[in-house]
Amino acid sequence: MPLLQVESITKRFGGLVAVDKLSLSVEAGEILGLIGPNGAGKTTAFNMISGYYKPDEGQVYFDGQNITGNRPDQVCKLGLARTFQVVKPFPQLTVLDNVMVGAYNRTNDDNVAREKAMEIIEFLGMEDMVEKLAGSLSVAGRKRLEIAKVLATEPKMLLLDEAMAGLRPTETDEIIELVRQISEQNIALLLVEHVMKVIMALADRIVVIHHGEKIAEGEPGNVVKNQEVIDAYLGEVAADVEG
Repeated sequence: MPLLQVESITKRFGGLVAVDKLSLSVEAGEILGLIGPNGAGKTTAFNMISGYYKPDEGQVYFDGQNITGNRPDQVCKLGLARTFQVVKPFPQLTVLDNVMVGAYNRTNDDNVAREKAMEIIEFLGMEDMVEKLAGSLSVAGRKRLEIAKVLATEPKMLLLDEAMAGLRPTETDEIIELVRQISEQNIALLLVEHVMKVIMALADRIVVIHHGEKIAEGEPGNVVKNQEVIDAYLGEVAADVEG
């Protein structure tokens, strides 16, 4: 059984169907890209998977358990953690304290949490930021901190919601390499990302949604040549991707 199994989840907001019978799966250690136009339902799908929204229909299974309707903290305890498109640090706390908050997912011991936080900070190359206030960090620093916080929860899988939005090309390349290193630890990843360079560099498979419905799924090289995907999302970008 896949690590994550999403079966026909649907979410409505009044008369709007934001996600319509979406199914997908992610194996342990796999990187799946979730792409589509703005408003396609990607973040809504993330919110249902991670417990922020309860699906109106369908089921979500993680690591063999039905987690449909579970609270976000319960989902995180099971090993499924997510970042947010708009990063949410605790601005008046230091970087170390922010990462320790994540570590408390597995321990109540301050010393253990501090040790785990420092391990993650070193892994991410953030040693020079340890005592800085999170609110003083650059965009790239806050993005990296967001990843540090979720890694400290000791996840089996990460949901990354546009983790590279707003970054410069060199910063994007650094996060791509970081995601590869995370994947090498057998942590599965589900990526929502608009930067096709990132998806093409990282994803083992891609799922494309449009108006809340899945319109394509497969290996990146095949999906970007799918005419329905080109018409709905890629457009002229497809030529750049192929080039």
